[in-house]
Amino acid sequence: MSTVQETTATPVVIDGVRGGPPVRTLRRDRWWVGPVLVVLGLSAFAAFSTWAAFRGNNYYVGPSMGRDYLSPLYSPCIAQICQYKNDAIVGSWWTWSPAILVLVFPLGFRLTCYYYRRAYYRSFWWAPPACAVADARPRYTGESRFPLIIQNVHRYFFYFALIFAGILTWDAIAAFRFPGGIGVALGTLVLVVNAVLIWGYTLGCHSCRHFCGGNLNSFSKAPIRHWLWRRLSILNGRHMFWAWASLIWVALADLYIWLIAIGAFHDPRFI
Repeated sequence: MSTVQETTATPVVIDGVRGGPPVRTLRRDRWWVGPVLVVLGLSAFAAFSTWAAFRGNNYYVGPSMGRDYLSPLYSPCIAQICQYKNDAIVGSWWTWSPAILVLVFPLGFRLTCYYYRRAYYRSFWWAPPACAVADARPRYTGESRFPLIIQNVHRYFFYFALIFAGILTWDAIAAFRFPGGIGVALGTLVLVVNAVLIWGYTLGCHSCRHFCGGNLNSFSKAPIRHWLWRRLSILNGRHMFWAWASLIWVALADLYIWLIAIGAFHDPRFI
């Protein structure tokens, strides 16, 4: 005759002790695969973006090669040391890589993103790493203390993200410019896909969805906002896909432009 062990629920209290079984988990499946893949993926992007940001060269393919490609990690290139601009927004005091000036905003948007929070909370901090798996820490503080309290600025990073999505769209349009007229090459398609993925990720953001449909008592009194909210909800439902696809593609776009700039191969033109 089997017996059922009685358990008592422990309420979740800020800075309180977490409840849970005496062992970390009773799960027998490979629940750890997901957190490990996230660690590898985010670590790989962090390493690549750091190398790309401090590289400081070969981020633009210009008229000398018959193209107009700018790496998304360096856009907009506002430093005076930009290789392809005669004017600059910032003065000559900035002598480091121009990517460092702009990456703070897209990376800030992603670091405070609701999906990425879940991803790196589970994978790096194990808080908790998976369903029915105990937290690695005995106490729960939520996002009420430094540095996690900074997550609350996500909605403000969203406004900057809209600006950067527009800038990357302009870069994609500029990629159609060829000597003598309009054309299409592989690099053109790379930058167009990058802009599409960035817009999908940005518009699918929880803050964007709330901006369009939040603070309403009745959708019937705001039909346009309701229309927008419903369509943004479709993007939001696949926010994880847009987050990873846009992250990976940004790195691939920078790598592609770098390879063309150093002469590793010629960018094939279709039209």
